[in-house]
Amino acid sequence: APYVVPDILVERTEDGEYTVRLLDDWLPNIYISRRYIDLLREKGADPKTKEYLKRKIQSATWLQESIEQRRNTLEKVTRAIIKHQRAFLDKGPEHIEPLKMQQIADQVGVHVTTVSRAVDDKWVQTPRGVFPLKRFFGGGTHTASGEEVAWETIKQKLLEIIDKEEKSNPLSDEDLVTKLQECGYPVARRTVTKYRKMLHIPSSRQRKDWTA
Repeated sequence: APYVVPDILVERTEDGEYTVRLLDDWLPNIYISRRYIDLLREKGADPKTKEYLKRKIQSATWLQESIEQRRNTLEKVTRAIIKHQRAFLDKGPEHIEPLKMQQIADQVGVHVTTVSRAVDDKWVQTPRGVFPLKRFFGGGTHTASGEEVAWETIKQKLLEIIDKEEKSNPLSDEDLVTKLQECGYPVARRTVTKYRKMLHIPSSRQRKDWTA
């Protein structure tokens, strides 16, 4: 079975704060051979050779700087995400907040495409489990009281409602809409059906326990 190796570790400290650390210690360091640097500095070296070495060393230096910049960006982006999604870590996935990549880009001071590239295919290990970094982004809607709520929170509530239903008489999508509205989440039936399918939850007829 395929398994995930986290790229970032988020740990909770004794004072309740969260630390962020990149898990890339196992990666080899990229360095420029001292021999080629010495050749470049030799006074009697062939000019063409020196020019060739100069171009190659510049390319290698650029690569080193790019890798370090990418590491720093990933760490800054993760810190910004964790700061915004503190409730998720403190209380659980159902408390995730709506978050757009543009918000993190503005906070970190980079272009939104830089954030998108930084989090792409990156996984973070947290006290709540291992998640893809993209898991912390998503839109939302407003509750009946006007508070902003993430779609992910509504998915979690949907799972909770279905988990507690009577399997001898499972809730239809219309019933689920009513239950969500009672919880303060006004959503359309098509939205409930869409999320139910996304969560791989069968229809009410398929969930029915016919032996009861």
